[in-house]
Order: sequence, then structure tokens, then C-alpha cells
Amino acid sequence: MNISIDARIESDPATPGGGDWLQITEELHREFNARARALALMVQGRKVYELMDPFWPNARDDASLPDYLREYGEIWTSKPKILVSRTRSSAEHNTRVIGGDDAIDQLAEVRARTDGAIGVGGATLASQLLRAQLLDELLLFVHPAWLGYGRPLFDPPQEPLDLELLEHQTFDGGAALHHYAVRGVAG
Repeated sequence: MNISIDARIESDPATPGGGDWLQITEELHREFNARARALALMVQGRKVYELMDPFWPNARDDASLPDYLREYGEIWTSKPKILVSRTRSSAEHNTRVIGGDDAIDQLAEVRARTDGAIGVGGATLASQLLRAQLLDELLLFVHPAWLGYGRPLFDPPQEPLDLELLEHQTFDGGAALHHYAVRGVAG
């Protein structure tokens, strides 16, 4: 997830998942592409999914965009995805929809059957998965901005999390990757 240094994902509900505070350079986007390509599956909440679609499916064939954006459009469109939603029953682009009161239990079953890394997009969904001890790693791209308000990435935890830094990397434009293992969660 892309976050500000105060762990916010948006400064204005009218611009979900974005804003001019994000420092997404070509170098950083190529990192996104490599990470997304390596995933076995993407799990996204409704807001994230609807932010991605229709932009990324259209981007893959848009010759006016740089190659790394077209590449991500192809990755996102072809990658197997699960959309977690209470309000949608269908989605395109290799996407299965799950919902209802047992969505987290369904995701636990998916996690147990999936070989490889599963990427999660969505603040509410990530918070629920953390509480259920189903997230074993956090991959955060921290941008050099302090928003001071707006949607935080995580809802307050029920108890403190113990994290171990696995990887740290900086990118042009000032963004930094922080990759943590969540201790106490079986991987």
C-alpha cells in the first residue's frame, strides 16, 4: 500500500487512493510491477478494485502511456483476483467475488489453498485480515508527505503488533519501501 509518513492513504475522500502527495516515479512504478508480477493472487476491497477498474484494463493498450504503465495494466488485468464486497456480485478481469459475513473465513480458506504470495489492497480489508491474523507481511511504500488527516491505512488494532523489518529500499522522488514480517502469524 502507498501511505504518507503518518500512515494515511488519502487526504481527501474525493480522491480515494491518490492525490498529489504521492511520489510515484518510473523507478517506483517498475518496483510495483515486479512485486505485482510475483504475486500468485491479488485480494482487493471494493474501493480499491473500483479505483483500479477501468483505468488499468484500458491502460494496457493505451499507446499514449509509458511502457511501465501499460505493463502494469497487463499485469493487473491478467492476474487472478478476488474482490471482497458486500455490494457487488460480479467483476471482470479474472476476478472472483466473495462477500457476506463469512468473507474473512473464505479468505482464510483461499490463503490455505494458495501457493505463493497474496497481495492485499484496501484499508478496511487489511485491518480485518490483521485482526484475524491472516496477514503475515506488510509491504508499505511510504511517501514523503505528512497529511495530518484523512483515511489511515489501518483501523486501530485490538492489540499491538510485533513486526520485524525484512527489507528497506528508497526510490527517486523520496518514497521508501518498508517490508515487515508480522511476528506470531504462521506464514
